[in-house]
Amino acid sequence: MDTSDLRIALFSGNYNYTRDGANQALNRLVGSLLAKGAKVRVYSPTVAEPAFAPTGDLVSLPSVAMPVKGRGEYRMPTHLGAPVKRDLAKFQPNIVHLSSPDPSGHAALRWAQENDIPVLASVHTRFETYPRYYKLGFLEPLIVRMLRRFYNRCDALVAPSQSMIDELLAMGMHDDIGLWTRGVDRTVFSSARRDLEWRRSIGIADDDVAIVFLGRLVMEKGLDVFAETIVQLRKRQVPHKVLVIGDGPARGWFETNLPGGIFAGFKTGEALGSALASGDVFFNPSVTEAFGNVTLEAMACGLPVVAAGATGSASIVKQGVTGVLVPLAGQSADVAGCAEALAPYCLDPALRASHGAAGETRACDYGWEAINQVVADTYVRLVENRRALQAAEAA
Repeated sequence: MDTSDLRIALFSGNYNYTRDGANQALNRLVGSLLAKGAKVRVYSPTVAEPAFAPTGDLVSLPSVAMPVKGRGEYRMPTHLGAPVKRDLAKFQPNIVHLSSPDPSGHAALRWAQENDIPVLASVHTRFETYPRYYKLGFLEPLIVRMLRRFYNRCDALVAPSQSMIDELLAMGMHDDIGLWTRGVDRTVFSSARRDLEWRRSIGIADDDVAIVFLGRLVMEKGLDVFAETIVQLRKRQVPHKVLVIGDGPARGWFETNLPGGIFAGFKTGEALGSALASGDVFFNPSVTEAFGNVTLEAMACGLPVVAAGATGSASIVKQGVTGVLVPLAGQSADVAGCAEALAPYCLDPALRASHGAAGETRACDYGWEAINQVVADTYVRLVENRRALQAAEAA
């Protein structure tokens, strides 16, 4: 069986209506599959004005606004519905790919099992950690049990980092978990995109050290740890400036708790690459990512990285070579440890240059084509295994 023989039904909770790291990876995957002759049909909630055009054919799923404060821009797909089931029957997929354990994902899993079609699930984030950022931490054990039941009903999983695979294995989520890491577009993310004139235009002098935050401004990205760390640096009188790239519902909170921070807003494409490369140190305190695309993008731009020593960054950052991984203090990165790790980069230009260059070299290993072929190969394996089982049962 070849990749061109695949007919993939891909379910996503957010394929293109709001831009995030997960759907950027999914769109790149679909583009790669289509280029190899596979047939792909994507099922996801849709909106009148999506953030970007979808790659491939997109079928709308019934959905409602996410019933969580601060997440209203996201939609919850509620079920499949008769029109979607008719579309699935007409498309006749030989593999189903689930990228989110939401209600439609559960419904698609049931549909696949009823029709004897193998299912691959991809893990994109630490869903079980989200409640702790909305004062609902008591729900975490329940969510872990729900995720375990969902993922173990699938035929296999793929996750974006070895550290995430280790976590999933430890939690008993599945025993067949492959590595689908993430790539970086080196035409966009490169140290060559550093723009001193742009820095000056937003108030960052050539000799200033800009600590960068990049991502959606939501609390689960560790905004509280970031802000508290900056307070610690200021108390130590460590010279620096803060550059925030991104936007989101928690921007007001972040601006209030990060006085003096320079908020550059949401950026994409070359503008994003230039803004990121124009920083000096990247600080990622988040513990919710399964990979941490922004960490890899910062490394590709030649920035040393200080990150929480959690899933995602732990598989990308090489301790003492491309940056520093800060141990966790309970369920989040240790604030004092983050400040201690950032201070040398603010004070030592040679250290910044050395670790930044090493990070950019390491980022060159992450090419999208080979990475996406891993998923295609997993599809083929699962389809061939299912066909062999069906043949044995028929005999």
